[in-house]
Amino acid sequence: MTGSVAVVFRREFQAYFATPLAYVFLIIFLVLQGVFTFYLGGFYTSEQASLSAFFAYHPWLYLFLIPAVAMRLWAEERKSGTMELLLTLPIPVGAAVLGKYLAALAFTALALALTFPLWLTVNWLGDPDNGVIFVGYLGSLLMAASYLAIGATLSAVTKNQVVAFILTVTTCFLFLVAGLPIVLDVAGAILPEALVLVIANLSFLSHFEGLQKGVVSANDLVFFVALIGFWLWLNHMVVESKREAG
Repeated sequence: MTGSVAVVFRREFQAYFATPLAYVFLIIFLVLQGVFTFYLGGFYTSEQASLSAFFAYHPWLYLFLIPAVAMRLWAEERKSGTMELLLTLPIPVGAAVLGKYLAALAFTALALALTFPLWLTVNWLGDPDNGVIFVGYLGSLLMAASYLAIGATLSAVTKNQVVAFILTVTTCFLFLVAGLPIVLDVAGAILPEALVLVIANLSFLSHFEGLQKGVVSANDLVFFVALIGFWLWLNHMVVESKREAG
């Protein structure tokens, strides 16, 4: 199983750099990070040695960039007909699902790692709490991993990458806004209190908020890990059903 995952991982990760699209994505990601951090986030005007302005916009930045990474994972395979070839190889479906997902996650982690100069900058400008920054990066990666798990699953249900992109953006947006007061007020007017509490606990924003401030909560970590596991399981079920359907 481990060897099969590694084979799929290498195939997928190398595919990202087979065309200029990966480099274009990385450039766009870094440029937008700079715009959000320095201009919209007021990095310099805050006069604080922290990356709070940097992390604050990650949920919204990922809302469009991560689905762009995830949309090709399975939709492209289905459209080109290579999905059938992949699934006929002596590779378990679980290995194919995990290998593709880990390759996309590694690419996303690379994009996030390229923002490391910002961390160096705040240390040069002042004396930040590097523990808080590290936890912020961890929380950001976990949130990105959650977006990817959702995107990978929805990419498997369609042959159209644009449809996969729209479905992923819509689903991730619902997870983002689930904990906002306006959403909970509307839900509270028509749903039982217990169900409203469940909706509130599904919010990416509320679970990322503590992590970006350096607060490590078991509840937040379990939420992201469980969410990733659930969507990868769904991804496995969808791909397995496609294989059985022929």
